[in-house]
Amino acid sequence: MIDLGQPGCVEQIVAAREILSDRRITLTATWDRTIADGGDPFAIRLPTLLVANKADVIPDIEVDLDVCRELGDLHLPTIVVSAETGEGLDAIGPWLFRNLEIVRVYTKVPGREPDMDRPYTVFSGATVEDVSRLVHRDLAESFHHARIWGRASYDGQQVGREHVVEDGDILEIHA
Repeated sequence: MIDLGQPGCVEQIVAAREILSDRRITLTATWDRTIADGGDPFAIRLPTLLVANKADVIPDIEVDLDVCRELGDLHLPTIVVSAETGEGLDAIGPWLFRNLEIVRVYTKVPGREPDMDRPYTVFSGATVEDVSRLVHRDLAESFHHARIWGRASYDGQQVGREHVVEDGDILEIHA
């Protein structure tokens, strides 16, 4: 997060990047699993979202942000926010879920309503078996079938352990 209202924000960015560079950490716009930074297998490429604060105070924040990006050599996705008014803050969560490829899956006990307060989080491409293992290791081992409610299936559709779950799916796991 940068505070565009601070006169020395560019210097702070440069200093932070130098500290990270000394530790072989590079901030990147995307997750890249290839070996980077001259082939150093211990270098870390850290996917980063730049959150620019003071949308409520700086009249032409996009101009200030462009200058900051250029001077700080920042080529990162950015969300402009105001910590004071809350403007833009609601965009951070959806952005992170979409770009980190996180899927939220809810569970339910047969005959009861789903628990919508505590989702299991898995990466995109995870299966019903992966979620079963998170619920309990024994449940994954004794898995028989699951019923699913979601956008990619009809309500209560029976699926097997290899079915790929999607964000918002509700699973009823049977052992």
